[in-house]
Amino acid sequence: MVNSGEKSHPALFPPSNAGIKMKKSMIVTGGSRGIGAAVSRLAAARGFAVCVNYQNAREAADSVVADIVAAGGQAVAVQGDVSNEEDIKRLFDTAETELPPLASVVNNAGIVSSLKRLDQKSADDIRRTINVNLTGVALCCAEAVRRLSTKYGGPGGSIVNVSSAAARIGGANEWIDYAASKGGIDTLTLGLAAEVGAEGIRVNAVRPGLTDTDIHAAAGAPDRMATIAPNIPMKRAASPEEIANAIVWLTSDEASYVNGSILDVAGGR
Repeated sequence: MVNSGEKSHPALFPPSNAGIKMKKSMIVTGGSRGIGAAVSRLAAARGFAVCVNYQNAREAADSVVADIVAAGGQAVAVQGDVSNEEDIKRLFDTAETELPPLASVVNNAGIVSSLKRLDQKSADDIRRTINVNLTGVALCCAEAVRRLSTKYGGPGGSIVNVSSAAARIGGANEWIDYAASKGGIDTLTLGLAAEVGAEGIRVNAVRPGLTDTDIHAAAGAPDRMATIAPNIPMKRAASPEEIANAIVWLTSDEASYVNGSILDVAGGR
């Protein structure tokens, strides 16, 4: 992915009488649209200050931040390519400098290539998908551990990785490379949960099924949801908010003994 070189925006803070006292913060990668935007807004409503990461969609990220502030919350938008180590470090540094102590990281940023069989995709398409969707998540997880682990003097916290039902289904004739990257996230989640569970960090994943976001149109298949919905037991796609509910729950104290879990939110498919 091309790094635009753009840095962060000034944090936006609520008025002093906003009524929400912030005590902890959350980083949401890919937080400007779709599931990431829904997570950012819901996390803010649950008391988190939110660092909304984005790659290119600055206006969308600013809109999410504005919504959070208007509701009495605290947020900052930070540009960064999750496959770039320097951008990741700056993302975490900005969150720690401009927001309350970090408690949770949601690794949501991801991309898809065009809808094609694997033998019709270019090597560059495959590498880019793996680099962003899997390597980027691994790098963000590593940085989160450095900041949160009690081994390094951190307070502990939680990591939630956004996988996909495609990891189980395989993505044949569409996105095998994407499905493979999400299968890697499942393995990463299980391994890291075992590695840092005794260091105060819970690591879990959510596997969304078909979800009503703009990713389908961006891939050149605006009618994809209507085509696939009949194959889902619930006969419909999920809303981003339904996926966000599961993600934010995994970061909460209600999930305090949930570690190394992969939660399917896929309507039964």
